[in-house]
Amino acid sequence: MASTITAATMTVTITEAISLNGQEEGATNTQTIASIAEISKRILTITTNEATIATMSGAVASSGHFNDSFVRYMRFTNLDDTNFLTLTFTNDDNDEVAIKLDAGNSFMWFADNSGGMVDVFNATENADAASDTLLGSITKIQADANTGNCDLEILIAST
Repeated sequence: MASTITAATMTVTITEAISLNGQEEGATNTQTIASIAEISKRILTITTNEATIATMSGAVASSGHFNDSFVRYMRFTNLDDTNFLTLTFTNDDNDEVAIKLDAGNSFMWFADNSGGMVDVFNATENADAASDTLLGSITKIQADANTGNCDLEILIAST
């Protein structure tokens, strides 16, 4: 069966609005991502026990598993009004980086324009961040809530 889905351009707009002493200091930045053909959007209840919320490799193997070279954008929004949660990203070198996502906040990750989530981060202590030879591909994303369950909205866009 041939797909009837037509790829489209995704537009992400970030707007900061603030006026200080009568002077507008905000900004609007827009990024377009061409050829998006797949969107995965869901809301998960995150508990205080760390759980894997997405995995990636060179092929799609199951639900919640993404082809790392096709992913172009990820957004994680903590829908809780009180508690924070922690997102932990692991790469194929088993480097991990943990991000605190406070109540009501979002974390966005724009992928490499041509390579997706392949070779995008290194979290090794004392690593040369400027060396792209040390960058690893995302293999796993985990989440856990600090003191009480949190609803987490996830949007992952792929070509």
